[in-house]
Amino acid sequence: MTSREAKERLIVALDLPDQQRALDLVTALGDHVGFYKIGLELFCAGGPAVVEAVLDQGVRVFLDLKFHDIPNTVARASARVSGMGVHMFNVHAAGGREMMEAAVRAVTAKGGVGSDSDLVAGCRRERGRPLVLGVTVLTSIDARVFSELGIEGEVLDRVVAWARLAQDCGLDGVVASPGEVRAIRQSCGDDFLIVTPGIRPEWAARGDQRRRSTPAEALRNGADFLVVGRPVTQSPDPVAAVERILAEMEGA
Repeated sequence: MTSREAKERLIVALDLPDQQRALDLVTALGDHVGFYKIGLELFCAGGPAVVEAVLDQGVRVFLDLKFHDIPNTVARASARVSGMGVHMFNVHAAGGREMMEAAVRAVTAKGGVGSDSDLVAGCRRERGRPLVLGVTVLTSIDARVFSELGIEGEVLDRVVAWARLAQDCGLDGVVASPGEVRAIRQSCGDDFLIVTPGIRPEWAARGDQRRRSTPAEALRNGADFLVVGRPVTQSPDPVAAVERILAEMEGA
């Protein structure tokens, strides 16, 4: 993998409490990173304005709000997101077929920007709308938590089933932990996008990510994008942390 390819496939999670800290990190990382994730913490602190501020830095944004509601509500929210100019956003696959199809219809009708980029060769996408991803099973959930939730079967089987449902509903890909990437790729094919959180380099703390792997392992298993947060945001030298992650990705 070339240096450029590694940079395109790394998404740094701006899991920070306020807009200024997020923008300071984007500035500090400069040309090392061109793709950032905005999640619930930062979005609740700054709202749509923080999305605009990050986009104004000339980078791509994955809006990670994990919509999970009745189809009409998710459709309306998806249409609003489409107008923000983000390149990706997500909905919970557990919301079901009608909800996921409503999200896709809403962004297709609304349009937007972002999905006409050539980030991943072969990824199915439509010009003029953001990519819609389905969240499968959160990386903080393991077999014990799965059982507590009253869900029968193995986590892997549920993840693959939801990924296939998301694909059938017209979603562009899924968010799934590193441990399920290979099985999703085998089941859904090469043109289905897989965005993988739970990435922890060997030198980074495990944190609350139970189903995790290193950057190289995730890429070898078939991940398209890697989402990395605390190993970068909590590092005393974020640039050095990113450089180490990119080097591992290039070596994969």
